[in-house]
Amino acid sequence: MDIKNIYCVGRNYSAHAKELGNQVPEEPMFFSKPSHSFVQGDNKKLSFPKDAGAIHYEVELVIVIKKEWEKGISLSDLIEKTALGIDFTLRDKQEEMKQKRYPWLISKGFPNSAAVGSYSPFSEKDWEDIRFSLYQNGVKKQEGSPSQMIFPLRELVDFTGEHFGLGPGDLIFTGTPEGVGPVKDGDELSLIFNKKEAGTFKIMLN
Repeated sequence: MDIKNIYCVGRNYSAHAKELGNQVPEEPMFFSKPSHSFVQGDNKKLSFPKDAGAIHYEVELVIVIKKEWEKGISLSDLIEKTALGIDFTLRDKQEEMKQKRYPWLISKGFPNSAAVGSYSPFSEKDWEDIRFSLYQNGVKKQEGSPSQMIFPLRELVDFTGEHFGLGPGDLIFTGTPEGVGPVKDGDELSLIFNKKEAGTFKIMLN
């Protein structure tokens, strides 16, 4: 797939915002990742720099856009498929950038930082019922559902389309629930989508 824009929603689960000591936003808060940060597949090995400080996992539902956004378009016409992904974050670097009031890109846009597992067809009627989780070495660390999102999918896609543009090949990472944490060399991260495995990633720190 030819990936174009990668849009990411920050602080879309109130418990996650609070666990990092952040305020809950009053409107969707977006950042982006370069297309070079994208990696997709199952049983993938992900290489990260070992001297970059804490690297945190953040599991998220990801939607794949198949058509140009226009006001009033249905979600079913706009979205092709969905998947679970991990928004990897250089947490120490992010905190440094926040303190300096600099952009976050260096902490969010590094290679392999937008990892996406296997795809599933998008179903608007079943979207709110999705349950997903992330396991680190067999231990559940995160779980969530779109029903817990501060900003629902309709609002997210309309906000994105209106402010940034939205078209075929674009991805939206829709936010992470609480439970984010650091990875270490050799970790295995497993994604579970509605009780089924949806991707496994092996961490290598070099």
